Amino acid sequence: MSRYRLPWVVLGSMLVTEPILAQSAPAPAAAVRLPDVALPPALDRVLRDYERAWRAGDAAALASLFAEDGFVLQSNRPPVRGRAAIRAAYEGQAGGPLQLRALAFAAEETSGYIIGAYGYGNKADDTGKFTLTLRRAPGGPWLIVSDMDNANAPPRNRQGG
Repeated sequence: MSRYRLPWVVLGSMLVTEPILAQSAPAPAAAVRLPDVALPPALDRVLRDYERAWRAGDAAALASLFAEDGFVLQSNRPPVRGRAAIRAAYEGQAGGPLQLRALAFAAEETSGYIIGAYGYGNKADDTGKFTLTLRRAPGGPWLIVSDMDNANAPPRNRQGG
């Protein structure tokens, strides 16, 4: 008889613990705006060139900021690789008063990164955040190897599952 008790004990434990685990998590604390950091001019150029190209809706100019084998990793979209694919992905997406700000960075001779936040217009709140992974030939301009971004707002529920 005791060998039949174990499944009942496991099943009973699951029934008791499931409601506890299924409870919703507490609401996140109010967002704290992280301070900007000043970038060296060569890194700042990457952000300002990106803003200018985005505002102009210029997919070709945006793609030119990327390494030939660069990636765009956007929320809720598959990865995009290569300048031609990046240009195609940005066609029709770009445009609007994008504002980029740096939160952290590091750079060596040929590799670096920028972690930042973005928003649109003169709003004080950030819409989302991003990471740019960068590389360059010694003494050359910084190019984006990967651009990963995501929004601060939770995703909307999708219909039809």
